[in-house]
Formats: sequence, structure tokens, C-alpha cells
Amino acid sequence: MTNTLYDSLFAHHEGNEAPFLQLDDGQVVSYHAFLKRAAQIAHVLHINGVSPGDRIFVQAPKLAETIALYAASVQAGAVYLPLNTAYTLAELEYFVSDAQPAMIVCDSKDEAEIGKLATQSGAKLLTLGGDTPSLSLEADAQRCVFETVDRAPDDLAALLYTSGTTGRSKGAMLSHQNLLSNAHALVDLWGITNDDRLIHALPIFHTHGLFVAMNTSLLAGSEVRLMEKFDVGLILEELPRSTLLMGVPTFYTRLLADEGFTNKVTGNMRLFISGSAPLLAETHVAFETRTGHLILERYGMTETNMNTSNPYSGERRAGTVGMALPGTEVIVTNPETGALLDQGEVGMIEVRGPNVFNGYWQMPEKTAEELRENGFFITGDLGQYSEDGYLSIVGRSKDLIITGGYNVYPKEIEDILNDVDGVLEAAVFGVPDNDFGEAIIAALVAEPGEKPDTDRIAGTIRDKLSRFKHPRRYELVPELPRNTMGKVQKNVLRERYANKELSPAVS
Repeated sequence: MTNTLYDSLFAHHEGNEAPFLQLDDGQVVSYHAFLKRAAQIAHVLHINGVSPGDRIFVQAPKLAETIALYAASVQAGAVYLPLNTAYTLAELEYFVSDAQPAMIVCDSKDEAEIGKLATQSGAKLLTLGGDTPSLSLEADAQRCVFETVDRAPDDLAALLYTSGTTGRSKGAMLSHQNLLSNAHALVDLWGITNDDRLIHALPIFHTHGLFVAMNTSLLAGSEVRLMEKFDVGLILEELPRSTLLMGVPTFYTRLLADEGFTNKVTGNMRLFISGSAPLLAETHVAFETRTGHLILERYGMTETNMNTSNPYSGERRAGTVGMALPGTEVIVTNPETGALLDQGEVGMIEVRGPNVFNGYWQMPEKTAEELRENGFFITGDLGQYSEDGYLSIVGRSKDLIITGGYNVYPKEIEDILNDVDGVLEAAVFGVPDNDFGEAIIAALVAEPGEKPDTDRIAGTIRDKLSRFKHPRRYELVPELPRNTMGKVQKNVLRERYANKELSPAVS
């Protein structure tokens, strides 16, 4: 039998005694031991009624056992559905009712609450973590060999729900081929091999931590230092014996804030990769100055995995996400007509390739809206190409501000604000306005110990941007609201300031 994803990521490690996972307690799990454990868990899935194509709903702690559950799900032909560990019971109710899983796996501490959802939905409930994890205990009694279930390239391997900041959260259906093609492209582009050791401090319920980090490591046979969570002290300890770090911008700003983060500590490192949220140009510069390393920034999303990357060998250009991955087409189009735009023009980013998902779970109308008949996915991100082919993300289409009939792209204003002395970072967004349709607001986070002069900042903006792009008001905030992957939640800012009285427009 053939199983597209399992055969390529897992099966070739049978008998491989090389280290795969090193855990926080010092335990090292070899590839061979990992495969045996995955097979035991696959038996548990089968015994508990999980059939090929069934969804396995997972809200569990970051453990080696949770990674093995992912492998077991693939081997058993099921559809893996990881969920943010911060979701509340009320939020989980929607996902259970929508996905209709055959099994729910949760943290042992949440068994009583989530057990109610399992009972209501008819799903089998098992637990991980704690002193009596039922999934682990059941697996202990099973054989270490499991007959892999046949799965074709187009069969579903995973169901990942979008963040749902506007409307209902949507389940992106990802096939075996979607995940495998992307892993191959990234391993080749970033030169990942079995000589690499990855520091893994990302969550594993998201594309970045699960599919980018784990799938590439599995494909290449790399070692993974699996950390429960991001910890600057632990990262500093692991850097001298590691070669790769995949992170979000917050990782890099927090490392730079620590005096122990030096070029000596990073001497063994081969590559630092950033994604999931934009990385400020000043962070790029500070990081290179401190370590001699240039961070490699890339661009992806739930529905497509990775789409573009700055080159491994070549210029890694700050403020851009590089070029399309091999085998993937990334174009910029007119949002109204879908017509291809010239380089330099801002428009909608669209993606086509083997990495693009199969559509949204039980949402054919939404799928038809965002996935064209010609295979291009309308990302909702606005971008532009440079003359030499580097893509820059301008922002989300829903974040576009239309004020007085003019289109304003927040990033243009944010780039200026982020360069102002005393400003750590900025977020620009629109709120309803009776006169202009929308008014521009800028939320500013100060550098430690600084208090930015908003009058001076307004003067800087007046000197550099047209009048219609000037923020109506500047709000000093202690921090910007972010999701678990570090993306600024402008919807939260819009809601927070939507009903706050605005000053009259300034000429």
C-alpha cells in the first residue's frame, strides 16, 4: 500500500537510531523509537473506531507524544485537526460541531470540561499530559508495528481552521500532496539536511510549527530540540549546538533584548528564519549588527503553507518576503477585475501550485469566492513586486483604509512611524467616520523609557505623506494586541477605538 505523506516523511526512518526529538527533561527520542510509538498510537485510533477520512480533534500540550499522534493520524489515514490550546470551551463547541470528529484528544486537566463536548458529539475522548494520560496508557499495550493505511495524494491529511477574525472560522482542507510538496520545496531551498539541529519553540497547532518546522525536519532527518515554549534562556543554551531556528518576530526582538545574545553564541548557527508576522527593518539591521546573520523572511498562510521566501544564497532583502517557491506561482492582480498588474503596482496577491488547499470544509460558497476555477487562491493580502522580483506585503485587504474616497495602505504610514526615535512599533487602522467614511488612527508603542512626542510625530508624517494619509489621532499604548503567532490584531484595535470621539480633521 502507499500513503503519500507517511511514506515520504516517516517510513524511511524505520530502523534509524539517529536522534529525532530532544525534550526539555533531557530525554532523547530516536527516529526508530518515534515510529514505534506512532504505530502504537495508530492502533489506539483504530481500536477506538477511527476510520480513514475521520477527523481527530487535538487540543493537547506540546509533547513528543503529540507529535507521534500526528504521525499516527497520517499512518491511520485520518485527518489531523490541531487547535490552539488557548481556545475556550465556548470556542471549541463551534469546531466540534463543524468538523464532527470521531475522536477528541485533550490535555488531561481539561478532561471534565471537554468530555461534555465529546459526549454531545458522540466522539471518543482520550487525554495526553498529566499523570494518567489515557491515550498514552492505551498505546503502551499495543504492538509497535501498524499496517499503514493507503492514502492518495489528494486525500485529506489535515484540517486547519483560520483565525476567524472576520466571520466564522473556516476549516482549510489540506491534502497529503499539499503538505509534502511544500516540505520538499523548503528543504531544497533552505538546504536542510540530517546534519541540521532545529530549535523548535513554536506552537504545534499552527502551519508554522507543525508543517513547516516538523515536516521539513522529518523529510531531511534533522534533529529537533523540542521546547514546550519560547524561553530566551533555553534558546541561548541551545544555540551553540544548533544550526536552525524558525521563529516569529517576537523571538528575535526578545533575543536582541538579552545581553547574552552575541555573535559568539550564534557562531554554529546556519540559518534564522522568520514568518507569521512582518519583521521590522530595524530588527533585521540590529540582528545582523549583533550576530553577523541575516534573518531569512518568508510568507505563507493556513490555506497554502509557504508561498515565497527570501533566498538562502542571495540577497535577503528587509521588508520583503522574497520570491515564489519553486513550483508555486505568486501573482499580483487588480482586486476588482482580477487582471494581472505590473511590477510596482499594489494589488491582490494570488497563489497557485501544489501547496494550495482543496477548499474550505463544508463551505462551498466561500471556497468558490476565494479559489478561482483556474486554481489561483485569492489570499486577501495586498502586495507589490519590485523590478527584480521581490514581493512586499502591503497589508490585508480588510485592513485597507478608504478615507474621503482615497485608498490608504497602513504599511506605508507604519514604515515611517517605526523609524521615528522613541517609537518601538506602530499599527495603523481605520475607524468609521461620518465625514470621510473612515478616519486613520495610529497606535504607538514607545521604546522602553521613552515618551514619544505625538506633535513632533505628526509633523514628520506631514513632511513625508499626502494630507489624506495623515492619522487623525495618535494613541500611545503599552503593547499591540497580537494572536498566538505574533500577528497584530487590527480588528481588536478597530473595535477598541470605533466609538471613541474623534477630533476634527486637521488641514
